[in-house]
Amino acid sequence: MNVITTIFRWSLAFIASIALACVLLVGGLSIYALPGLPSVDELKSVEYHVPLRVYSAEGDLLAEFGEKRRIPLEIDAIPEYLKQAVVAAEDDRFYEHPGVDYQGILRAALSLAQTGEAIQGGSTITMQVARGFFLSRERSFWRKLREVLLAFQIEKGLTKDQILALYLNQNYMGKRAYGVGAAAQTYYGIGVQALNLPQIAMLAGLYKAPSRFNPVANPDRAKLRRNYVLRRMSEKGYISQAEFDTAVVVPLSARVHAARLDVEAGYVSEMVRAHLHAQYGDDIYSSGFRVTTTIRKDLQQAANLSLRKALLAYDRRHGYRGVEAHYDLAGKGSREFDHLLQNHPEYGGLKSALVMSSDASSASLYLGNDEIADLNPGAIRWARPYIDEDNTGARPKQVDAVVKSGDLIRLVRTEDGWRLAQLPEVGGALVSMRAEDGQILALTGGFDYYHSRFNRAVQAVRQPGSNFKPFIYSSALAKGFTPASIFNDAPIVHETEIRGEMQLWRPENYSGRFHGPTRLRKALAHSRNLVSIRLLNKVGVRFALNHINKFRMTERPMPPDLSLSLGTGSLTPLELLSGYAVIANQGYRVNPYFISKIEGRNGKLIYQHAPEVACEAPCEHLITPELLAVAAPESVAMGKRLGRPAERVIDRNNMFQMVSMMKDVIREGTGQRAKVLNRRDLAGKTGTTNEQRDAWFSGFNREIVTTVWIGFDQLRPLGKKETGGRLALPAWIDYMRTALQGVPQRQWQMPDELVVIEIDSDTGLRVETETRGSIFEIFRPENIPQPAKPKMAPIGGAEVPEQIF
Repeated sequence: MNVITTIFRWSLAFIASIALACVLLVGGLSIYALPGLPSVDELKSVEYHVPLRVYSAEGDLLAEFGEKRRIPLEIDAIPEYLKQAVVAAEDDRFYEHPGVDYQGILRAALSLAQTGEAIQGGSTITMQVARGFFLSRERSFWRKLREVLLAFQIEKGLTKDQILALYLNQNYMGKRAYGVGAAAQTYYGIGVQALNLPQIAMLAGLYKAPSRFNPVANPDRAKLRRNYVLRRMSEKGYISQAEFDTAVVVPLSARVHAARLDVEAGYVSEMVRAHLHAQYGDDIYSSGFRVTTTIRKDLQQAANLSLRKALLAYDRRHGYRGVEAHYDLAGKGSREFDHLLQNHPEYGGLKSALVMSSDASSASLYLGNDEIADLNPGAIRWARPYIDEDNTGARPKQVDAVVKSGDLIRLVRTEDGWRLAQLPEVGGALVSMRAEDGQILALTGGFDYYHSRFNRAVQAVRQPGSNFKPFIYSSALAKGFTPASIFNDAPIVHETEIRGEMQLWRPENYSGRFHGPTRLRKALAHSRNLVSIRLLNKVGVRFALNHINKFRMTERPMPPDLSLSLGTGSLTPLELLSGYAVIANQGYRVNPYFISKIEGRNGKLIYQHAPEVACEAPCEHLITPELLAVAAPESVAMGKRLGRPAERVIDRNNMFQMVSMMKDVIREGTGQRAKVLNRRDLAGKTGTTNEQRDAWFSGFNREIVTTVWIGFDQLRPLGKKETGGRLALPAWIDYMRTALQGVPQRQWQMPDELVVIEIDSDTGLRVETETRGSIFEIFRPENIPQPAKPKMAPIGGAEVPEQIF
């Protein structure tokens, strides 16, 4: 007995010695490791990787850029069920243990010994937070010791809710989503507060292995994991048996949702991304920048719809080019059909569909997700075969003459149902801005950003054609000519150098007709090319170029010859728009801008734009950034806005005369279609280039100036009848109908220096008494014309004056 007692005592002593040695070893290692541990204070002000988000002026989401989708949430914003689901599945003693759960470790070890699987791991939520924020993924005793020590430190420095919030916001959830906020949007397209119980359990199940239990990639495994989470919630008493029974039979509803955008504005959003990347580099994708643009939601939507409508209308006029693709459907089912359709995503509202069968009177279509539709003869009646830009074939009478089984086609939804469509080859752009300060209100650079990312609003460098004539006419007014000056609209033959050879240049009016002596006002309204050429010749190319440079539209050189009068220079739609804004605001150069402010992740203001504003000095309603920086908020007068006085580049008299002349473009000239808007405060100019390669319309009132361009990316004719007035103007009208809603009509105020004189409409000379056919015209006092001589019968053989060539 004494021997047994002695052995027992020695055994206890040995075990105690080993235990003491382990304690001393761990304690010593802890003392050594503790000074090298990161500070837990860092977790109190975590800066998550948050993507760049771009918003409209009203705060609607336009775009999101960044590899990691994350929506950080405060713990109070996370539903109770979601917190309970994660705790039940990942760490059911989270609220009891001090950071390390000894019971959990023993339970995991026992489970591993019995089944060979660790059903519930030994790492607590706190330990996972320590590992996720501070440690690597290496498997070593040293890393595990640091993880345990950090867990104790975290529990001392943070509350349980703070720890749980870190866990819920940080972890990867699959499909580029980090944290439950982004995961809810990614898999269900809703916020966390809108999740139901099965969806909550699904997200909670992703924390263990987001790839293995992904509901999109592995739906069967994901459903098993979801039901395990529900069972754990039931066992913990978080949900009732009835709730469990109902939830486990609910089918999976998860699918990948793109970031939910409130406004379609891909082109301007990419402009924002590129601008910020040039300034801040790759940090923009994770620093949580919030950019507020100048884009107005309603106007951007109107711009998208207006341009698309014009492009589709052109496309229908010129015939059907054929189906988009053809597939052999034999032996395939709906899953294969869905896969084929995924290769042809929807663009600009045009949906892809597979033709299952067709005959003379109808076609059966598969639209995806087991949806079937029919196509009747009326839906294909427009589809004359395309021959070239000026010719189409006969109108089809039978459906199967246009589409056959296996064809991949496009559809557009109309009031009468689906109609055959096609993705337009023609491109276009619409840009609109506030004339007063250059604030871009809407911008679209094509039919659909995801179909073609070439931003024609700022990247398409094209000839403006007759849309450029107002700047030639403005230079003429600066030279001393008047709206009543007479120039001969007659044939011109001019020798010029073309590609190194001297050739004869025979320009013509679009109509091919000549109208004889013509006042400048009428010539501009009807876009008479031959008058513009003679006018530039009189003004002088060098003088005109110096004047045009004051508008500061572009740094690209303009052609130093008479072709300048026909708009042969090169401008983007936005550059041309900036020149029209100078006319609309009566002579001030304002720089177009699209970023209003940039804020950091915590709402800290990083940048706020101070625009140049068209106003007569001293512009007392403005406060400059310099004054704002030193002025106390209470000292800033109510109603003042951030900005700087814009520079006047063209005198007011000149600009008022130009507006007056350009209003006649709409009142009686090539822009008469715009009279449908029933407003008297509109002015503008059509533009069509040689061989109808470009169609333009630029127009404005005192508040808003808008430019539309339509053409092919690769230079080619649009068709003989496709002028700016027929092709671009309808898009401008549709957009401005929305843009001008609620905007009161305000006329431009005539400067005191100008006078209104009655003139003879044929000669442009002043009439002293009321004369038949006389009209009123606006002049500078120094340019008032001479009195008209009594009219006489024309003398046979007399030459018409103003023959320049």
